[in-house]
Amino acid sequence: MSTFDLGSAGTTAINTILAEEANRINQDVYSRTVHTSAWMDLMKQTAFPDGMGYQLSTLVYDRAIPTTDSAGDTAGVNWSALGTLNSASNSFGTSDLGQPLKDAADDVQGGRGTGAADNRSFVQFSKQLKKYNIDRAVIESPRISLEDLRFAAHRQEQLRAIMDNMAESTRYTWENRYRDEFSKVADSYIGAVASGTAIQTGFEGTELAGTVDLGTAGSFTVPTSNISNALLDKSYFNLVRKGAGSEAYGRENGRPVFGLVLSSEASYQLQTEAGFRDDVRYNNSKVSDLIAPLGVEKSFRGFYHLVDDLAPRFTLANTDQITRVLPYTVSSGVTTQNSAYETAEYEAAFILHPHVCESQIPNPFSGAQGISFDPISYRGDFKWTNIPNEVTNPDGTIGFFRGVLASATKPIKTDLGFVILYKRTSTTPAA
Repeated sequence: MSTFDLGSAGTTAINTILAEEANRINQDVYSRTVHTSAWMDLMKQTAFPDGMGYQLSTLVYDRAIPTTDSAGDTAGVNWSALGTLNSASNSFGTSDLGQPLKDAADDVQGGRGTGAADNRSFVQFSKQLKKYNIDRAVIESPRISLEDLRFAAHRQEQLRAIMDNMAESTRYTWENRYRDEFSKVADSYIGAVASGTAIQTGFEGTELAGTVDLGTAGSFTVPTSNISNALLDKSYFNLVRKGAGSEAYGRENGRPVFGLVLSSEASYQLQTEAGFRDDVRYNNSKVSDLIAPLGVEKSFRGFYHLVDDLAPRFTLANTDQITRVLPYTVSSGVTTQNSAYETAEYEAAFILHPHVCESQIPNPFSGAQGISFDPISYRGDFKWTNIPNEVTNPDGTIGFFRGVLASATKPIKTDLGFVILYKRTSTTPAA
């Protein structure tokens, strides 16, 4: 924090100090978020392309396996003998010790024959065009009077508190952005029930905000049971069969280890579930270098538990509607913990995979065609702004901090992203 040496400069000095301190907010945001949040660390980030408009499309190829028919309806490959006997009932010397005499070149082996003679197999390419767009947000501080700061007691502490609040606001905003965007693009959904819990698809585009009508959204199962290891075992095997193992966050005994973002309570529930406690005790495998900085010391049954103590929670509005309950409430700018969040019955957890999506943030842009202006950072870097105005700020003694955020979420292999909804107050584990 800069030291005030006002001298005869008065508010000019304070203006300068505030501009200098604004440059430190981004550094504070980084120091406060690095290796503290799975959403901040593991969400892949790239640059949003310039000069291509606000809405883009990404072409995604689905997984493909061979089929025996050109229509792509029967999985498998046509195998047939190479070189067959060219014999007839009245032929002489058709074989020597059972060896075919017909040349392989005379056979239609994998060739473009017709009917039964066509022994080809096929790979069909299925692809999807997914659209996404860039969103923008602006955060501003209250108006700050330089005169107040000039003559105020404890101004250093006040400035430090202002910087802290702006940095924390940016961190909180990005963490929520990544969490909400992942939940919106993830296509696989699990609603925990006592028996027959199923993995449902088609959840992509369903945002876990406000009131979510699970029935209208696609008849998704409303959870009645708590999260369980049996439920996660189903998810694990499903991911492996989808080919997700090749790009998992780690490996243990040759098997992939995926990321599971969940609350502390849910993590404890899984690790203390009857019949599974010993899985923690005997696991001494090294945690991957990508996960270890988050404080994770072990995996558990194929997953790294990545704690999110602000995991989304919900109440049941009616038979098939859930309503989001936020962890904090705000009144007249004062933030307090929301007691309803502590008692909310339903909670969400997420299975992460690096290929589900990526966050694209525009690069700073400073002008073109001979026109230049101050570059804008879209990562929430705050600037001190003091705009003189004849009516509202004639002396230039009132300013504020302003930060601009922008990002787009590019969907990729959305079927590898899982949203798990469970009843956290239930004593019955899902099966």
